[in-house]
Amino acid sequence: RLLLEQKHLNLHMQQPVFSLTISSPTNIALIKYWGKRDAKINLPINSSVSVTLNQRDLRTVTTVSASRSFSRDRLWLNGEEEDVNASRRVLAVFREVRARAGDLRDPKTGQVLVRKDEWDGLRVWVVSENNFPTAAGLASSAAGYAALTFALSKLYGLPDSLADELSCIARMGSGSACRSLAGGFVAWDMGQRADGVDSRARQVADEAHWPELQVLVLVVSDTKKTVSSTAGMQTSVDTSPLLAHRAAAVVPGRLAEMEAAYQSRDFGKVAELMMRDSNQFHATCLDTYPPVFYMNDASRAIVRMVHALNEAAGETVCGYTFDAGPNAVLLTLKRHLPTVLAAANTHFPPKRPVEATLASESLLAALKSTPLPPKLSSLYPLAPMRGAVSYIYHTDVGPGAMLLPDSESLAGEDGTPLRLAAPAASPPHQKLLLAAIAIAAGCVALKVARK
Repeated sequence: RLLLEQKHLNLHMQQPVFSLTISSPTNIALIKYWGKRDAKINLPINSSVSVTLNQRDLRTVTTVSASRSFSRDRLWLNGEEEDVNASRRVLAVFREVRARAGDLRDPKTGQVLVRKDEWDGLRVWVVSENNFPTAAGLASSAAGYAALTFALSKLYGLPDSLADELSCIARMGSGSACRSLAGGFVAWDMGQRADGVDSRARQVADEAHWPELQVLVLVVSDTKKTVSSTAGMQTSVDTSPLLAHRAAAVVPGRLAEMEAAYQSRDFGKVAELMMRDSNQFHATCLDTYPPVFYMNDASRAIVRMVHALNEAAGETVCGYTFDAGPNAVLLTLKRHLPTVLAAANTHFPPKRPVEATLASESLLAALKSTPLPPKLSSLYPLAPMRGAVSYIYHTDVGPGAMLLPDSESLAGEDGTPLRLAAPAASPPHQKLLLAAIAIAAGCVALKVARK
């Protein structure tokens, strides 16, 4: 059911609050974009293609609320307020959506709640949460800006006919965000025009096209990376001759091969192309001066294990890709999933056991009863890297951004967040003060737990 209703009058503000909640998925690029020809509006130097991950497992949820009682735009991310005016990208999304605003209508009755010419008198509060690590190389910015763009477009009454323009607006927030608006297998065509109107996403196949495709995410690190994607790719553009060669001579042909392989469900070819492209992407990071390191020892060990597993199995049962971070995304098919999971769990036992992170009881049962290929131990003789992986997600290909019911709203009726991050404690200077703070923190935690 579409959530778009006039909230009850707030007793203090005496102004209606209009609110809706949406969710948006993350996506994982199989042929990657790295480098911009125009950083201001995020125009890439090459096209790319990705799979959209199922929101059942990985997503951003965003609630947007508008009211005449709000004096300014505000944004909360994962319980912490961010300065809207400090982000050029956030401001760009607000500006572009507002420029296309239409009438806001009640989806049940068709009644006009806010006319097009009334929007100037309303400000917007945004509450957004990720259920996966932020800025750790899992495309959190793609999910976040897709969510912001889609939510604002619904709030401001943009018609579905502006889907291409919406893709361009999401791209202005984060390049790969345009790919998270759609589900399934999605291309981002780089375009040729300087104004970027032809640089937008295109759905190649929907989420129902290949139901056998499965995804494992091995989270090596859930901390914020030291070199952001924006900074890393700009340095690569400025200093890496390999990046220029890749964009001009390698990616166009590889994209055509990947689209054909995905359409025909040729897993062996998809896996080979995604691994080659991941390797080359990280080679350009090494070719950057000074070099940029996103993968670590655990990442490289996972690469070696996947190649050994494919050789031991006598066929390609798994492919890997790494975005700008150390975390591995493994693609496989349903019939190979227990084997691939068993190999990952055996050689990279996670800090959080799979029993705590995998929801499927049948998959856990299959994991316990699935033997590894006999040749794997000789092809990959390294000792298990216990704790090198924090946890393992299992998911599949899913739909794009969508509206959510009222029950999933992140904001109260007045538009304020339902959950806020705990404030950071000031460093104590005396042992007595340290003890007092610890006691106070314990009391607060107890009160929160009781609520």
